[in-house]
Amino acid sequence: MHPKNLALAACAALPFLAATQPAQADADRRAVAMAVIKKDFEPRGQAGLDRLAEDGLQTLCNRTGNNPPAYVAQRLEADQMAGIRYPSDGKLLGDWKQGEQIAQSGRGFTWTDNPGLPVGGNCYNCHQIAPKEQSFGTVGPSLYQFGKLRGNGPDIQKYVYGKIFNAKAFNLCSEMPRFGHVGALNEQQIRHLVALLLDPESPVNK
Repeated sequence: MHPKNLALAACAALPFLAATQPAQADADRRAVAMAVIKKDFEPRGQAGLDRLAEDGLQTLCNRTGNNPPAYVAQRLEADQMAGIRYPSDGKLLGDWKQGEQIAQSGRGFTWTDNPGLPVGGNCYNCHQIAPKEQSFGTVGPSLYQFGKLRGNGPDIQKYVYGKIFNAKAFNLCSEMPRFGHVGALNEQQIRHLVALLLDPESPVNK
């Protein structure tokens, strides 16, 4: 190649190299970090090495700082929405009292638990829900008076059920766990949580 053409080609490649080198450096750092984690993580009981694996959706959110291109997010949100399994009988409201117990509980899925043990929602880790609860997280929005403000008709019931089942169907990079999608909560447990948020008799709506 003529020296002049070689110089032009090198100049043209500079933007590409500038873009790819930081990305490669990030990938290298992630690989080193994951190797350290896998080395120090000892699988026990139901807590296996599979918990360290990202699925494609998580990878996308992590690699883009939770800000993937809008057209990609919309397509993947539609895919997640299609995977939500609503109760076949159409009943989305359970018992708010049982929902409160689920919201308070954070047991299950630890290595000392037996597989199949009911898993709690641990909702107060991220949300304010009932007014008498004095300790709650603020990662998620307050849900106090959620049903009182939004109503409890069929549309909002479906929205709340779907959001608990898989929040990423509504916001691809949501920090909320995909409770139904990963099997952390079953159909009846989600119904109870829907009732906790929407039932007029629930303390949430007093």
